[in-house]
Amino acid sequence: MVAAAVLCGLVAAAATALSAVDARRRSGPHRRAHALLALASAVGLASLLVGVAVALAGAGHGAHGPGRSTGWATVVGVGTAVSGLLFAAGLLRLPGVAASAAATVRLALDGLVMAAAFWFVGWVLFSEPTRLLGDATPMACPPILLATVSAALTAGIALIVAFRAPPPRRLLAGLGAGATAVTGGGLGVATGLCQAGPGVALAGAGALAAGLFVAALTARGMGPTGQTDLDLIRRDGDHAFVPMFAMAASAMYHLLQDGRFDALGIVAGSVEGFALVARQYLTLHDVRGYARRLAEREAHFRELAHTDPLTGLANRRGLLRALHRCAEAGTPCVLLGLDLDGFKNVNDMRGHDVGDAVLAEVGRRLRANLRPGDVAARLGGDEFAVLMHGRPADADRVAERLLGVLGRAYDQPEGAVFLSVSIGLAGWAGEPDVELLLRHADLALRYAKQRGKNRIERYDVAYDQLLRRRTTLEHELRGAIERDELRLAFQPVASLPSVRPVGAEALLRWRHPALGNVRPDEFIPLAEECGMIAKLGAWVLHQACYQLSRWLADGHDVWVSVNVSPRELHAPEYVVQVAEALRAHHVPPQRLVLEVTEHAVATDLDELIRRLTALRLTGVRIALDDFGAGYSSLGQLRRLPIDILKIDHSLVAEHEPVRPVGRDGPAFAPMVDIVMRLGHQLGLEVIAEGVTTPTELAAVVAAGCRFGQGALFGWGVPAEHLEAMLEAATSPGARPAPATAPSAPAPPAAATPRPRRLPTVPAPRSPEPESGQVERGAQAPRTGESPRSVNQHVGSVDSSREMRQA
Repeated sequence: MVAAAVLCGLVAAAATALSAVDARRRSGPHRRAHALLALASAVGLASLLVGVAVALAGAGHGAHGPGRSTGWATVVGVGTAVSGLLFAAGLLRLPGVAASAAATVRLALDGLVMAAAFWFVGWVLFSEPTRLLGDATPMACPPILLATVSAALTAGIALIVAFRAPPPRRLLAGLGAGATAVTGGGLGVATGLCQAGPGVALAGAGALAAGLFVAALTARGMGPTGQTDLDLIRRDGDHAFVPMFAMAASAMYHLLQDGRFDALGIVAGSVEGFALVARQYLTLHDVRGYARRLAEREAHFRELAHTDPLTGLANRRGLLRALHRCAEAGTPCVLLGLDLDGFKNVNDMRGHDVGDAVLAEVGRRLRANLRPGDVAARLGGDEFAVLMHGRPADADRVAERLLGVLGRAYDQPEGAVFLSVSIGLAGWAGEPDVELLLRHADLALRYAKQRGKNRIERYDVAYDQLLRRRTTLEHELRGAIERDELRLAFQPVASLPSVRPVGAEALLRWRHPALGNVRPDEFIPLAEECGMIAKLGAWVLHQACYQLSRWLADGHDVWVSVNVSPRELHAPEYVVQVAEALRAHHVPPQRLVLEVTEHAVATDLDELIRRLTALRLTGVRIALDDFGAGYSSLGQLRRLPIDILKIDHSLVAEHEPVRPVGRDGPAFAPMVDIVMRLGHQLGLEVIAEGVTTPTELAAVVAAGCRFGQGALFGWGVPAEHLEAMLEAATSPGARPAPATAPSAPAPPAAATPRPRRLPTVPAPRSPEPESGQVERGAQAPRTGESPRSVNQHVGSVDSSREMRQA
């Protein structure tokens, strides 16, 4: 017995020393928790030494009667209780076990519930009439009662802490088991001293020493960070079912065995009940707080769901919510749709960070310039909206103010950004209808964008008709080629002053069986927007080349020009399409002229030059259309690889013809004269467009222009009508037949650009004396001159020279 006692003392002392060393190496909240565990081990060691010493002393004197060591048993029981409470406090103070004081109280109450259940079940088993150990059952005495309470409480808290912690629970469960063994061993020592004798006391001492050793080892193995994280909501009530069931079952068993409930049983049941009531009150408090936090978060997230994160304005959901509230209240309101003009260039050229900064500044300016109660929203991208309450007249004033405010410069670190804004206004048309109001504001905004941007447009019912027609045209245009609804009309290009047709411009026409004739200025822009222009352009190119090949096969000396959209021109495959069309229809390349509008020059000059150069390498000629109506400068004109300038009608008809100063001669168009001289100096031929009157014809001829196009020479006509004009121009009654057939067209230069010549400016030619001669389109050749074909050299490489020789 002495050896066993010494061994228990040594093991307990070693475990206590290990706990003390472990507490010293810890820091922060870990150190406080492990210090409590070390102190609990020290109190347990003291209880063990006292109990073992008293037990050995009593064994040596032969005193085994009950009650002789009750005083020392009380000391051991109190020490065991203190050690158990310290172990429980250490468990609850471990980082991660309880995040707050309230969580610590909850765990303590949960442990108390489990402890009351343990004690009550133990009381039923060891009291009358069950007496599980029979005659060896210890009688009730204060030290044993105190030790049983301590053991039950420690076991309950250890079980709850391990149960409520997420996996892995190995170390935490081991620490709880060690603490429970310490209190259980202290109960054994107290029981041995009080009633059972030295053997039971030494067995309890062994259990106490083993518990201290297990607790020290598991505490030392715990990491520096908390390994538990309680879920106080989802698993909050799980602990209550098992202990309540155990107490109810044991109470029923006790009654069935004719047992009686004394004061201790009633106290245990009362503690269980009060602990459960307190715990459920805390649970209800937690649920209420949790519900309140959920409601706050729901309101926060609902607000976030209706707010644009970049600008802080309402988003589309927020605007719809405000619109529905306005409709339900029946108050008059006006919706402004806003779209930033040119914002895509900011993202492309300056980056999305600068674009986001500009959008955020737009949001700040909108908030600063609205009245209280008005709602500003960002619908997406660079599109915004403002919902205003009140009369439309107030909305007009606010829209005017926003037009100026949003049009001011946006200062950025890399330089100011300049934008404009288009605004569309719409109000309730009758009964409040949110979707209809949104649609009307969007239509007004689209109309403002189409009419030049940086402007305000109020919704009009005509916009609906325009939109429906636009939608119908887009739908029908997609199948127009397959339904054979498209035709080509050819407007003649006449040689001046003879007015003989020498070429033609292919013009696309669309006649729909239900919509009738659709204007090109209506469906061509629509085709560019919806991506149909490439398909239409390819169809026009092949049809024009097919008709040109037929005219050339019939012996007509003519060329055909085709208009090219900027989108077609910038497509990488367009050069291949042109070469394939020429090859498929056996058309000499010099007979095909591709017309590029002057507006296309303003987009990307370097890319345009590369595309035009590639096209000229195929042998076709390039014409710059509408010259004088766009933005091209003389420097750009010199760089462009073109062959022909087509003077816009605005230059032909802008001024009355003037007469030469200081000399006799016919009146001429001054702007046409300037362009003629410029074109000839650059090696280009010039065609005057839009010649509609004999006066304009006389003026352009006097300016030295050799080719004209316009209503005076004929509108766009079907191919057979133009063929009749060509036949009439070459008939014997119109002019003498040529002595020799027109020379065959020379092959195009292979993969080399055509040289330009800089001829001298021809002297102005006098107009024909009688308008009838102009209308007849014939002029007799001079005596002794051999007649020549108007397009005699149209197949040569130098297109400028060949046209001037006509």
